[in-house]
Amino acid sequence: MALIVGLTGGIASGKTTVANLFQQHFAIDIVDADVVAREVVEPGSEGLKAIAERYGESMLQADGSLNRAALREAIFSDPKEKTWLDNLLHPMIRQKMLAELEQVTSPYALLVIPLMVENNLQALAQRVLVVDVAPEIQIERTMARDNVDEKQARAILSAQASREERLAIADDVIKNDATNEKLLPQITELHQKFLEICRENL
Repeated sequence: MALIVGLTGGIASGKTTVANLFQQHFAIDIVDADVVAREVVEPGSEGLKAIAERYGESMLQADGSLNRAALREAIFSDPKEKTWLDNLLHPMIRQKMLAELEQVTSPYALLVIPLMVENNLQALAQRVLVVDVAPEIQIERTMARDNVDEKQARAILSAQASREERLAIADDVIKNDATNEKLLPQITELHQKFLEICRENL
């Protein structure tokens, strides 16, 4: 089994950018929890069937895909429903991520889990890499990217784990604060480090 490096960071920290750079420059395989989470509720999936059975056909769009807005509405107003949905989807997501990690062909893999700390998933990785950004920069970027006001951006941020909580589980950290901060040198250095670890574990 390849070395698994868990990659996480708060909203607008640049996780996707970092993961893509690892992939583009070093051909590192990526398993992304957000992508897997969408796949487990694709048309025809067990996840989507279970959701439609519980809440009815209003959960489906005309093309048979999940009506995310309707689902958000259903679980937002009732904590019990959110728990039901988490209990349904989290094991499916976890199982699919593990299955994809089994298929990895690069020396190590990046397991991208935005809510790693919140869902206590760091045990799925041998190392944790945190993309670290100052909260004020996250708020600016979130407002610009998602077209939300500052109040909303701060609410999203406060619903996530704190910067301190994330850094507490980090084995490695990538700083992505300044716009001109060069990510590639940091990624290249970490790539060498991870390869070294892979060699030691042989």
